[in-house]
Amino acid sequence: MRYRPICRNIEYARVYRRGKSYVSPQLVLYVCKNRLGHTRVGLTATKKIGKAVQRNRARRVMRAAIAAHLPYDVGGYDLIFVARGSTPHVKSTKLEKSVVRLLTQAKILPGAEKPAPEGGA
Repeated sequence: MRYRPICRNIEYARVYRRGKSYVSPQLVLYVCKNRLGHTRVGLTATKKIGKAVQRNRARRVMRAAIAAHLPYDVGGYDLIFVARGSTPHVKSTKLEKSVVRLLTQAKILPGAEKPAPEGGA
């Protein structure tokens, strides 16, 4: 299922300015709450990534990883995924693991808010 996109430059700028960032070797995730009640997603691949073929592959792999692991009813967030230099060269399964880790760090995935159980008897 497709997510609502972040379309306007001013919306991207607001997320970059007010949002919190989470970094992995393949991706950068910017997260900002919105008042809309639904999640919007933006994908960015700059010219540092490579030519058009590499940028399109990076966006395509990011889109597939997000669709596989981001629940549709997660709430009112603006999410921007920024591709890094290694993104078009990694396999989609590795990128999916990276997406899950970033979404867990951002406490967006269900169950991420629960504290870890303490060890001991």
